[in-house]
Amino acid sequence: MDRVKYLLFRKEGLTYVALLVIMVGFLFPVYWMFVTSLQSNSELMKLPPKWIPFNIDLSSYVDILKSSVFLTFYKNTFLVAAGATVMCIIVSIFAGYALSRFRFKGSNLIALLLLSAQMFPTVTLVIGLYSQYQKMNLLNTLFVLVLAAASTALPFSVMLMRTFFNSISRELEEAAEIDGASRFRVLFTVIVPLSKPGIMAIAIYTFLIAWDDFLFGLTLVSDLDKRTLSPGLSLTFLGEYSYNWSGATAAAVTATLPLLIAFLFLQRYMVEGLTAGGVKE
Repeated sequence: MDRVKYLLFRKEGLTYVALLVIMVGFLFPVYWMFVTSLQSNSELMKLPPKWIPFNIDLSSYVDILKSSVFLTFYKNTFLVAAGATVMCIIVSIFAGYALSRFRFKGSNLIALLLLSAQMFPTVTLVIGLYSQYQKMNLLNTLFVLVLAAASTALPFSVMLMRTFFNSISRELEEAAEIDGASRFRVLFTVIVPLSKPGIMAIAIYTFLIAWDDFLFGLTLVSDLDKRTLSPGLSLTFLGEYSYNWSGATAAAVTATLPLLIAFLFLQRYMVEGLTAGGVKE
């Protein structure tokens, strides 16, 4: 009996050790980014590297917070992320409700196309989107980045809202319609309040995608004052012959803080939204 307990304890211990190694592997790049931002560029070039900085240098943070270019990148990223989130929520609610409640010719095909859209990597869509936005004279604007980010998040968001609406009893709508409520009033007074976890989930999902976007911000926008954080920082701090590693990592840490704070406080809504609609259709 003692041997069985020993073997179980040993197996459990090895599992925790493996999980610890994996966690360290994932978190070390984040730690090294933070450590790099606290050192000057001259210190970073020395060997062996300082794994724990004792002489903390905050000049890089002071420089980027004083930089009007960095603040412009920050503002643009927030506007794009907020705009894409609002657009995705509105479209997902209407599209998801239509696919859930109305059975029309081609509805299953539309759902299949939305699912298949998730199969293609973003880089394969850039050429087509660039050509289309060029014809619409939308290039080099913040609105084009809002459209691009929203279109990336829409397939998943629409299907998630469709699943949520399928889990809501139709009797609730029928009762409201008997009382004289219109279809739109039923949607926004009965269905949407019951779908808040799903709406919160797609809001977080879309905001993260838009905030972290690099490819669209690099290809669809060329003016420096229209750049967002990811492409703007790579073009500003990482040159062809010289690299401001301390400034780049300090800017990366500052840019990551909103995502980290949002994830820490809103992760339960994300999990709740992804699991609450997971019912059999």
